[in-house]
Amino acid sequence: MTSPTFQHTFPKPGTWSALQRSSQFERLASQSFELLVIGGGITGAGIALDAQTRGIRTALIDMQDFAAGTSSRSTKLVHGGLRYLKQLEIGVVAEVGKERAIVYENGPHITTPEWMLLPFYKGGTFGRFSTSLGLRVYDFLAGVKKAERRRMLSADAAAQREPLLNRTSLKGGGYYVEYRTDDARLTIEVMKKAVEAGALPLPYVKADSFAYDASGQINGVRVTDLLTGATAEVRAAKVINAAGPWVDTLREADGSKHGKTLHLTKGVHLVFDQARFPLRQAIYFDTPDKRMVFAITRDGKTYIGTTDTNYKADKAHPRMTTKDIAYILDAANSMFPTLKLTEQDVESSWAGLRPLIHQEGKDPSEISRRDEIFQSASGLLSMAGGKLTGYRKMAETVVDRAASQLQAAGVGVYGPSLTKHMPLSGGDVGGSAQFPSFIAAMREAGVKAGLSAPEAERIARRYGSNAPKLFLLAPDYNEEAAARGIPLALMIELVYAIHYEMAVKPADFWIRRTGALLFDRATVLKWKDAVLAYMSEQFGWSEQTKQAYAEELASELHYAVTPVEAE
Repeated sequence: MTSPTFQHTFPKPGTWSALQRSSQFERLASQSFELLVIGGGITGAGIALDAQTRGIRTALIDMQDFAAGTSSRSTKLVHGGLRYLKQLEIGVVAEVGKERAIVYENGPHITTPEWMLLPFYKGGTFGRFSTSLGLRVYDFLAGVKKAERRRMLSADAAAQREPLLNRTSLKGGGYYVEYRTDDARLTIEVMKKAVEAGALPLPYVKADSFAYDASGQINGVRVTDLLTGATAEVRAAKVINAAGPWVDTLREADGSKHGKTLHLTKGVHLVFDQARFPLRQAIYFDTPDKRMVFAITRDGKTYIGTTDTNYKADKAHPRMTTKDIAYILDAANSMFPTLKLTEQDVESSWAGLRPLIHQEGKDPSEISRRDEIFQSASGLLSMAGGKLTGYRKMAETVVDRAASQLQAAGVGVYGPSLTKHMPLSGGDVGGSAQFPSFIAAMREAGVKAGLSAPEAERIARRYGSNAPKLFLLAPDYNEEAAARGIPLALMIELVYAIHYEMAVKPADFWIRRTGALLFDRATVLKWKDAVLAYMSEQFGWSEQTKQAYAEELASELHYAVTPVEAE
């Protein structure tokens, strides 16, 4: 039986629709750009936004989905870098601490203040004095606002905040604020803002090789559309390599992999249902091997991580190993001994890579998180290292360099960065102070559109000032959602992801547009076939393509709960 055909109108044409991807690839191939960014993680997205809003005509490509690498696999914190005080990375703490506040104000819908408890124990890495001093220095360096400055708690007060804590030898705790984020959605919102300014970012487009002019300067990139097999040469006056774990791969292709190189380390996080891991309070604690681990709540789940191990295997598909899961379970059961967590309790997980700058003789956890720009003789600029929190400042720094070089070459004249006080897509909510009243208004608007109050609030918190676009879709898709058996809230998120957020595959939607595969596995299992069928009809996939995308999602679901022996 074939499903009925539905006709739909949109509140306004999608400016970044996956259904228009082929015509956008033609634009990529036919136009000339002042800047081409390779890499669609948070760093590349930040560069595209900074450059385009200065008036630099910018395109961006990634051989995967946006944020498919490191930028959807972090600890999901826009944090001030407290752990870097241990390494005396004073400059890193000061810079990312200040950037944290900027990221929050520009996107309150994707960044949330989270009070963090740092317990200290007799014989542990931290004591009362060192914790108090460290947090005080942290407050000063990071420019922490008065209401969020650190407090010191007694052992009883710390245990009252989090009853699951190990009470043996507990001496007290430091209480301070971090900022929780959705790293993948942060990347998407930055990218959407760049699109609104006129940038052209495309996923699943691979850089094959560089093109050079007569003087040996890069003036283009030969690319392949991995979805269609089409090839093209993208002409660009300047190229920035922001490919994360693949930065050195591109430097090697350019013949400029000299001097400093990347050092990849892997971090794994485990997700538990709060019924099994009823954490009340976010915790930051040290392990017997002197590493630091976070346990954080989100969407009815508790996630905990991370590991920090050297990595040399498949950069596109890092996996959780049996050693990784054992390490995190040991850490969790040591800090929260009454839980007795096992591998069977793990609902989901993710593994991500940190593209750090190699420092000889240092353990993975000791390597600096500083960012650095590599300049090649061919003009290629490569951005390496850095943290999620510092993405905006990193982008500003490298675009300053690129703009200066473009101006020197007579390409154009550009002003300074404009992003410091620029709301991201979805961020026009009146700043953090007005966000609660915005949510209340959106909850009411969503209910009027036919959603439940919790559904309306969830959409408002996820999409911010873009939520009205989703609510406007609800009446038009109500009948189709019912016919397909898909909840209306999920249906409008899916439609929005395709038409406004360049979601090309089911995995794009379930992992990086909604985060459901990580934090709501049951919903993915229940609706994955219906979503696959809808997307297949919209894109006109062959049965072979449809099967390939189904298998891709099945693989992600499998490895989220099943460790491999080794990589």
